[in-house]
Amino acid sequence: MDAIVLLREDHKTVEKLFKRFEKTDDEETGERRRIADEVIEELTVHAWIEEQYFYPAAREAAPDTKDHVLESIEEHHAVVWMLSELKAMDAADERFKAKMTVLMEQVRHHVEEEEQDWFPDVRKAMGRNRLLDLGSQLAEAKQQAPRDPLKVPSAASE
Repeated sequence: MDAIVLLREDHKTVEKLFKRFEKTDDEETGERRRIADEVIEELTVHAWIEEQYFYPAAREAAPDTKDHVLESIEEHHAVVWMLSELKAMDAADERFKAKMTVLMEQVRHHVEEEEQDWFPDVRKAMGRNRLLDLGSQLAEAKQQAPRDPLKVPSAASE
C-alpha cells in the first residue's frame, strides 16, 4: 500500500471513532473513555510516523511544501498536547466532551488540508514506486511507534 493510501486509511479509522464518540450520551462515560483511548493511540501513532518518516520524505521530494510540513508539525504538537490531557482526564469531567470536540475539529481541519491541498502535490512529486516503498516503511514503523502521547518526542520542540 502506498504511503498516502496508508495515511488516508488512518484518517478514516479516526473519523469512524469520532463519529462513534459523537453518538454517545453524557451518561456513557465508560464508552467515551474507551473511544477516547482508541483515538489517543491511533493519533499518537499516526502523528509519529508522519513526523518521523512521511514529512521528511515529502519535504525532500516536494521542497515547495516546506510551509505545509512546518504547519503540520505545529498542528501535531497541539493535538499531542490535547491527547495527553485527555489521557489524564476522567471521562466524567465536564470538560472531557468539550476537549474531545475541539480535538475532533482540529484533526478534521488538518486532515482536510492534507488530503485536499497537500497529498496531490506529494503524490505527483514522489511517484508510485517511492510512495509504495515509503508505505512499507510507515507500516513497519507503526509497530514501533509510541502509543502514549506523553512519550512522543515532538519535532515542534526540537
